[in-house]
Amino acid sequence: MKVLVTDPISDEGKQILMDADIKVEDASEEKPSSKLDLSDIDGWIVRSGTTVTSENIEQAENLRVIGRAGVGVDNIDIHAATMNGVLVMNTPDANTISATEHTVALILALARNVHKGYHSMFHGKWEREKLIGTELRNKTIGVVGLGKIGTEVIKRLHPFKINVLGFDPYINKNNYELDYVEIVELDILCKKSDFITIHVPKTDSTVGLFDLDRLKMMKPTAQIVNCARGGIIDENALLVALNDGIISGAALDVFESEPVTDSPLVKANNILFTPHLGASTVEAKQGVSTAVCEQVRDYLVNETIGNALNIHISDMDLLKSLEPYLKLAEQLGILHQQIAAGPVDSVSISTAGTLKEINVITLAFLKGFLKEIHGSTVNYINAAAVAESTGIQIEETYSHKKIDYSNLISTTVCLNGESLTIRGSLFGEALPRIIFFDGFHLDLSPVGQFLLIYNKDVPGVVGKVGTLLGEINVNIAGYQLGRKEKSDIAIGLIRVDSDLSPELIEKIASLDEVISAKFIALG
Repeated sequence: MKVLVTDPISDEGKQILMDADIKVEDASEEKPSSKLDLSDIDGWIVRSGTTVTSENIEQAENLRVIGRAGVGVDNIDIHAATMNGVLVMNTPDANTISATEHTVALILALARNVHKGYHSMFHGKWEREKLIGTELRNKTIGVVGLGKIGTEVIKRLHPFKINVLGFDPYINKNNYELDYVEIVELDILCKKSDFITIHVPKTDSTVGLFDLDRLKMMKPTAQIVNCARGGIIDENALLVALNDGIISGAALDVFESEPVTDSPLVKANNILFTPHLGASTVEAKQGVSTAVCEQVRDYLVNETIGNALNIHISDMDLLKSLEPYLKLAEQLGILHQQIAAGPVDSVSISTAGTLKEINVITLAFLKGFLKEIHGSTVNYINAAAVAESTGIQIEETYSHKKIDYSNLISTTVCLNGESLTIRGSLFGEALPRIIFFDGFHLDLSPVGQFLLIYNKDVPGVVGKVGTLLGEINVNIAGYQLGRKEKSDIAIGLIRVDSDLSPELIEKIASLDEVISAKFIALG
């Protein structure tokens, strides 16, 4: 067996593989990967410097596993790996302590003006009176994201006798492990915190999470730290906030575009930079190298799976036959997640008819549901564990009852004592449809962008909504109306050709006949 290494890892890590009689080909100095001979490799270890494309995976006919020494896997085509039976794994825990300690270091440096003091003395000045700092004691620290790193940061800051506010829309406050953390909404956290530290993944919903409006919610004395992912803080907005005195200071370890060589932020008032050093410690580098090599070894030798990010099915014909059902289940998960307004208590997935592979269907649903919460690292293998870690109870059943369809996927999400059920089916060979939504019968293709409205079942609603959309040149591609017998409420799912602004949604929701309105994007 042979493992290709195309980014630097430790000699200790490589020795783990060689001790298992695995040949190691170190090509970390040979770029790009498209020019490498991939024909006879069984495993491939990368960091962030190598891009693994679908073409690479097709060329590597014997490839069984790709190991990422680190967390992020944006550089790996996971779908292509899955469809080719290649396991993808990462090392999510090895960097936790290093990222945690770096965050704490930046908070302390901001509090005591360490960066300002250094630059002042570097230029031959002694500005002691200008650089009076602040204690952390009795201050309020706002932690955005209560996963592993966010939680570890809180544990290390707690001895400073601080007050902690936490925000995480997917954490059930009743189940969170630290009882001294007050879990609040993000806007409240911004208004009350003296320091804010960010620990959320980069997803569509977190890019630009801290825009100028949100920064303006903070105290003028407050400071913000980002060691998570670049782009979560809008850098242009941060520049304005710092230079105009909207906030007091900031520390960034990550940036919208890296490496940073020329940014106007460099000249902003009271900002501290480090060049993405969160995981750059001897221990972390050693840890990810050792961890990924152990995982690759264990899989190649014993087929033991650790920290897998995708599904590995030896029977690829089975996977391909299920693909339309998996796509439907994932779309149902995405739809549920966009509608859910808070931490979810439980999800129930039921299949009927010809569809008996309930476990894989459940994983596909969870993958879609959790993708926006936890980012692209959520896949078939780890979806159930991620759901359970956030306190979500999972129930799955196969129904033997006779149904009106050859196959059926029924999904129910429960939160705050209420539940929402959505059902889908596959028509013919590969035509997914949503056939039931919250008690309303439909026939809807689960792709594209929609305006979801609940409205009074009275004349004129379609015309009023259509007029508002037409006024801003939004084209309606389809309109699905759902009604119930003995009910005065109807729903409309309006397919549109472009995004709808929050202002337009609010305007539609304010119509007398409309009960609620929401924009849904299903890809």
